[in-house]
Amino acid sequence: MIRDLKNILVIDIETVSASEHLEEISPAMQKHWQRKSIFIKNDDELSAEQLYFDRAAIYAEFGKVIVIAVGIFHQVEQGEIGLRVMSFANHDEKQLLNDFKTFLETKFDQETLQLCAHNGKEFDFPYLSRRMFVNRLGLPYTLDISGRKPWEVQHIDTMELWKFGDRKSFTSLDLLANLFDIPSSKDDIDGSQVNPVYYQEESGLERIARYCERDVVVTAQLYLQLKNLPLITEAHTTFVS
Repeated sequence: MIRDLKNILVIDIETVSASEHLEEISPAMQKHWQRKSIFIKNDDELSAEQLYFDRAAIYAEFGKVIVIAVGIFHQVEQGEIGLRVMSFANHDEKQLLNDFKTFLETKFDQETLQLCAHNGKEFDFPYLSRRMFVNRLGLPYTLDISGRKPWEVQHIDTMELWKFGDRKSFTSLDLLANLFDIPSSKDDIDGSQVNPVYYQEESGLERIARYCERDVVVTAQLYLQLKNLPLITEAHTTFVS
């Protein structure tokens, strides 16, 4: 059982707007945001500046990665499954991405490593790849999918597993956690609060890192649930500094 899990790395990323205020990015990029903001759903009728703080983080062209959390399955006593969780957190995005890339390339067999995330194929994996290009970093093997056939791409998406081929809807990690009685990661903050916490709290980065790590635990548990495997006990979940 653990043999099938040992090459899977569960990940989650947290992103924020590239700067706190729209006027802090270049004039050219401000114009591009002004154009993009016209097409963003805006029921609260926020200004372009307010919309930038509220939504820019989800677009790789206007946001940046501040935390990458990872979870590694391993075997504990009596063959039970354990999970080691750690995170990379840095205000310097280039250093953060380079540290993560080095981690992937030195700790895992590149040919067999599988990345697992919730909505990873739509968000985490392409976002990481785009920001690595922006920061002039080459892609690690597992993210360099250009030219590969679909079955050659070693990416696992728990939301895709839950869809069973149904492509019509988005199902949040928190909803599935509640559905399967997996303890939620949203007991402190949720995704909508990451930008304010990062820019307005002195220790915001550390708080966001802990939240991201808890999301990794939930994603790992959901993956096991969808594979009809036993869940990991709290005693067998280790957070590595």
